[in-house]
Amino acid sequence: MSVRNAILGLLAQQPRHGYEIHGAFEALVGGSSVCDLKRAQVYSTLSRLEDSGLVAQTVTRRVGGPDQHIFELTPAGRDELDDWYAEGVHAAHQRDEIFLKIALALGDENAHPEDVLRAQRATLYRDLHELTARRNGIERPRGLSQAMLLDKAIMHVEADLRWLEMVEARLHEMALNPVPKLPERPRGRPRRRKT
Repeated sequence: MSVRNAILGLLAQQPRHGYEIHGAFEALVGGSSVCDLKRAQVYSTLSRLEDSGLVAQTVTRRVGGPDQHIFELTPAGRDELDDWYAEGVHAAHQRDEIFLKIALALGDENAHPEDVLRAQRATLYRDLHELTARRNGIERPRGLSQAMLLDKAIMHVEADLRWLEMVEARLHEMALNPVPKLPERPRGRPRRRKT
């Protein structure tokens, strides 16, 4: 998740100070259990955005309290946010730890790929139960954005469960076709050509 662009998006709604940005982000995603954004990360990101000319800061003097640093989007920040909205988001499924575990277990005589699959399936069912309970506990319509985020997570878990079924059905075939080995390359420095 792009914290940088999330902050730009929150500032597009209205100017805010760092504490408000943190609170608005947590309200949007459903709390720190969904996405734990630290306040220090908000302030360091705001500093970098300001250095890049994407946000501007004004200081409001408060009687009896510390000054408030209010941030707002600059025209360059608006352009950056519009560019982000216009881009698609690539799926990050190519680097998958469970795939790596299964592939390695197939080539390890002390490991049991069936046990790896069983443990992963149990973990996914626990995750599915927890996500479903959280989604069902959301007050509607106020928490609609949080429910949509949880629906997406639930669908990903369900897809992972279907993928595990497919892997289990092909486990024997995978074991018969081990991971290809790279051809050996000569080591050391290349020999000099005689002139």
